[in-house]
Amino acid sequence: MASPLKVSLVSADHEVWSGEASMVVARTTEGEIGIMAGHEPMLAILASGQVRLTLAEGAPITADAEDGFLSVENNTVTIVAGRAELV
Repeated sequence: MASPLKVSLVSADHEVWSGEASMVVARTTEGEIGIMAGHEPMLAILASGQVRLTLAEGAPITADAEDGFLSVENNTVTIVAGRAELV
């Protein structure tokens, strides 16, 4: 099994969620992107919409996020949004 992603989702004033996930799906200005362990490093502008996380055991977590960015490096995904909240 691949190493899990370390994910941090923060809004302008607080941490919304952090932990390990097997997959992250987010909407960027270039379109929707899916991220799994081993993904190439990248930086993208976050578009308004849902961020969907799949935990290692398969449980889903969904958040609404807008106005920010998403970065991926060394199996670490950081999502910084102007506004974000769990659905």
